[in-house]
Amino acid sequence: METQELTTDFVLPRPRAEVFRFFGDATNLEEITPPSLRFEVLTPEPIEMAAGTLLDYKLRLRGVPFKWRTEITAWEPPYRFIDEQLRGPYRLWVHEHTFDEVPGGTRVRDRVRYAIPLSGWPGAGLVQRFFVRPEVEAIFEYRQRKMEEIFGAT
Repeated sequence: METQELTTDFVLPRPRAEVFRFFGDATNLEEITPPSLRFEVLTPEPIEMAAGTLLDYKLRLRGVPFKWRTEITAWEPPYRFIDEQLRGPYRLWVHEHTFDEVPGGTRVRDRVRYAIPLSGWPGAGLVQRFFVRPEVEAIFEYRQRKMEEIFGAT
């Protein structure tokens, strides 16, 4: 299986505990996900976040509806957490969120390792390069813009 990796990094002008608290609330995902994905958290509230927590969502990718289930596999407030896809649109999705105090605020770093379902198929590289990668990048660019708007970054 051929895996891809995307890392993003930006600073929010707020304390780490506040930023982590926002990210640690799964219901906030709807606010920082592009509207075109029609992302919705299905897990009933309140959601108690911890290692082992299962989260269910629904979304649309290129108009195709998907159900997505992730598990929180690491939960280390206020430093980091990891969510891993158990069922969903990718063959592999492991998303590590880290939060570091820096002068002026909190550095938010996302590292995603993923693989598409067609991984191993001869045309998979083209699908990845021209469709999947740009879409994943656009999702994280939107997310960064929304976070900067929410937390007042310049």
